[in-house]
Amino acid sequence: MTVNLKNFFNPKVKMSKMGEFQELKPIEGLEVSAVSADLYGDGRDDLTLFYFPEGANFAAIYTTSKVTSACINWNLKIKKNFIKGLLVNTKNANTFTGIKGAQGLKEIANALAKNLTLKSSQSPKGVSEVVKITDLLFSSTGVIGEDFPHIKIKNTIPELVKKLRSEQNKFVWFKVASAIMTTDTRPKLAYEECKIGNKLVKISGIAKGSGMIAPNMATMLSFIFTDANIPSAFLKAILRKVSATTFNSITVDSDTSTNDMVAIFSTKKVKNPKIYNVLDPKLIEFEKALHRLMLNLAKQIVVDGEGAKKFITINVIGGKTISMTKNIAFSIANSPLFKTAIAGEDPNWGRIAMAIGKSGENIILNKIQIKIGDFLVAENNKVAETYDEKKLKEYMKWDSINIEINLNIGHASHTVYTCDFTHDYIDINADYRN
Repeated sequence: MTVNLKNFFNPKVKMSKMGEFQELKPIEGLEVSAVSADLYGDGRDDLTLFYFPEGANFAAIYTTSKVTSACINWNLKIKKNFIKGLLVNTKNANTFTGIKGAQGLKEIANALAKNLTLKSSQSPKGVSEVVKITDLLFSSTGVIGEDFPHIKIKNTIPELVKKLRSEQNKFVWFKVASAIMTTDTRPKLAYEECKIGNKLVKISGIAKGSGMIAPNMATMLSFIFTDANIPSAFLKAILRKVSATTFNSITVDSDTSTNDMVAIFSTKKVKNPKIYNVLDPKLIEFEKALHRLMLNLAKQIVVDGEGAKKFITINVIGGKTISMTKNIAFSIANSPLFKTAIAGEDPNWGRIAMAIGKSGENIILNKIQIKIGDFLVAENNKVAETYDEKKLKEYMKWDSINIEINLNIGHASHTVYTCDFTHDYIDINADYRN
């Protein structure tokens, strides 16, 4: 990747020339482990467990695809607002695996529940608690249609549970974030903190995603953990709201995955003031912190887009509705012609105009202004009088490109983040299963 990552993340993150990672702080009430079930055949970590010994409130949102993984189908049947664990495997999506995939997942769930129950009985507190399979969530990522390797995963469960640790230093977070990767070139981590009332709460999050990225959700997984005490119903409302301008405002290739999942878990270890409803003013700072964290992770996914060399921000302003501005922004962001022009450092703004038109929105041509960086390139339905292609070509060499479309017919706006299309994207996906 040639993208300068420090341009896009939380300004509090200090990055070295090699790109050091933000240090996540431990979340009390959470234990983690990552091991190899040898799903890749090379010994890399590919199985991750997040365990909540005393349980956690949670909320999750999933892909809108009509073709879904067995793990998504499993999770959607869990009606509880309280969970004990989340198991994540990579390499295999467990999608289009039929009844065998579903049965294999149930076998894994039974093995995990038994091993966690055994761990509970060995607790220093001396309290044995039965973990049920309905206390567990699952997430899978990888190739669609291949036999689900449930036996390999099931046989690795004892080691995975044995290695659970509550110590979450930067190396542990790096390890678990790396274990959920597929075609990603780097793990994705973010941390925020804020106050609820007079109590400091921590939020740590990881994500994976590089290709098959489009809104609602994308081919991505993101798991967020907080020690705050927030009821599940309020977590879900906040998660949906924040996702609209973060994970659901990014695209790499316009393809929506079968396995997308974003989840947040609250261990309730901080005794913050009681939250009475989702509009409680005490949640304002938490929502802002969560938005910062999720936008950070979302941008990291775009930066790591398969074969990407340039990070692109598309801001559409002056629309009648948010829906209009979002639709136009994605029409541009998902255009292969636009994305290849950016890859070729060609200031072909005509491709932006084309994408605005194909959105189908009721625009007024004479009112539209198109800017690339700080350069006005088109207005009044023609090229701008101040247009200077020589200067614009210099700007196109940057690794961060900003596009602004002013529709000048209202006050709504929306921002979408994407990347360019290079030949590397073809190479990566042509060789994906090799």
